[in-house]
Amino acid sequence: MHRKENGGSGRRTWRNKGSNSFTARIIRCATTSRRRMQEDDDDDDDRLPSSPAQQGDDSSKQQHQVSAKAFSFRELAEAAGSFRQEQLIGEGGFGRVYKARLQQAEQQVVVAVKQLDRNGFQGNGEFVVEVLMLSMLHHPNLVNLIGYCAEGEQRLLVYEYMALGSLEDHLLLVGARPVLPWRTRMRIAHGAAQGLRYLHDRGVIYRDLKSSNILLQQDYSPRLSDFGLARLQEPSSSSDNNNNSSTSNHSNPNKVMGTYGYCAPEYLRTGKLSAKSDVYSFGVLLLELITGRRAIDATRPDGEQSLVGWFAASSSDPTNSHLVDPRLVISMQSPPASELKQAVGVAAMCLQEHHALRPEMADVVMALSFLAAAAHPN
Repeated sequence: MHRKENGGSGRRTWRNKGSNSFTARIIRCATTSRRRMQEDDDDDDDRLPSSPAQQGDDSSKQQHQVSAKAFSFRELAEAAGSFRQEQLIGEGGFGRVYKARLQQAEQQVVVAVKQLDRNGFQGNGEFVVEVLMLSMLHHPNLVNLIGYCAEGEQRLLVYEYMALGSLEDHLLLVGARPVLPWRTRMRIAHGAAQGLRYLHDRGVIYRDLKSSNILLQQDYSPRLSDFGLARLQEPSSSSDNNNNSSTSNHSNPNKVMGTYGYCAPEYLRTGKLSAKSDVYSFGVLLLELITGRRAIDATRPDGEQSLVGWFAASSSDPTNSHLVDPRLVISMQSPPASELKQAVGVAAMCLQEHHALRPEMADVVMALSFLAAAAHPN
């Protein structure tokens, strides 16, 4: 099950906008978003501005919010080899991703170009959100947005190229890649947690954490991608992650968005969204890393198709050995009992039914830092 869509099932139509008008729209969106952000430490240059630029201020401050470059469709088509099949490196409900080479200064840079399908899951609103978010947010564990194209009905995003693809490719596609070592898995979990903590510290709820949205660099360090569903927390709850009254969609259950198997139970029931919804999704992801199982797998026997349900029903074994990915066991790379116990404990805390009992991402980062730096050789 993929994202739920708003509206009907007919063909999507996008308003014909040039790149200049689209950039202006992004700047207006950034100004509106900044008004909603909770006022923060003015000396911290890495945080989102708490208020829009005032008249007479240095205009470069506002332009900095739109760091992504506007490309023409022709420029990106040439860079991606006219979007031929051999350039295709990924495909999903949003559209297709192509490997491309852009000329920058005096050298060619390898990038990934995502061409959105007008009939796909990611609409124009999500496209705007992604450009806005990734123009305002910068962290080593977030994918770097280089630019976009909003020419006519074309909607394309240009990212840095991630040579190793997604975590899903390595973890869940059996036989496609070598087995991910335990320590590498914990480093990926730690990096993803750091990315989420960065977002939560700035009042942003990611809302679509899953293995296919985690891209891997050459050294397996992770970067969160696909920010079309990301939302700002309301200022009244940005400073209190234990408050579940925050909602990006006015508590309308019909607008629940995300991926089945990763969504927090209270979000599915009520449509109310908070940072603790992301924490739950992270717990599911951590279980995937531990077990090598998908969040939802219809090919498994009854009682095992939901990873969280299977985990809850089989948690009586104190050794947790049954949870270890069989591929790690076969390759004689099983984690030490102490590390496995700690990883399972973190996952269990993140998956608490009641949102208030889940930890904040800062605590998760701290707990996983020991596992990521463990001396266990792999």
